[in-house]
Amino acid sequence: MNRGLPTEETRRGSSGRTEFVLQLPSDLRMIEAAVSYLVGRCRAHAFRGSRLSLNFRVGVTEALANAVLYGSREDPAKYVRVEVCIDSSRVEVCVRDPGPGFDPDAVPDPTLPENRQRPGGRGLFLIRQLMDEVEFSERGNAIRLVLLREAPTRRMVPR
Repeated sequence: MNRGLPTEETRRGSSGRTEFVLQLPSDLRMIEAAVSYLVGRCRAHAFRGSRLSLNFRVGVTEALANAVLYGSREDPAKYVRVEVCIDSSRVEVCVRDPGPGFDPDAVPDPTLPENRQRPGGRGLFLIRQLMDEVEFSERGNAIRLVLLREAPTRRMVPR
């Protein structure tokens, strides 16, 4: 059940891969239901644990909040498009808004002492820390997030 979220075409391939698209109204109140729906779809592909309940949930919530707040400026006439592809090893989510976009490299690092009191940048920081891959469209109005079902092995760099 998608709790009233408008869902477009859903395709499930023979490999078990599922693709679908959500069109969400530019309304912050829709985010929790949308993320819960996406988490449920991931669980259907055997995603479990903190990577799903923390990394995915927070990363996608931040991406949707940014799209609603900054991309479509909470204009109820506008929509945020969410393209999803899930298979047994990864989930890929692309959040696209109708806004003019931005330069993600121009967002200040919120962990630097000179930026700690400044608003903004924390959502992008969280997304980058919690997701396994993050890319922005050239225009800066779409973000692609990838979460692998299993955490990638990180190599220790000797000093």
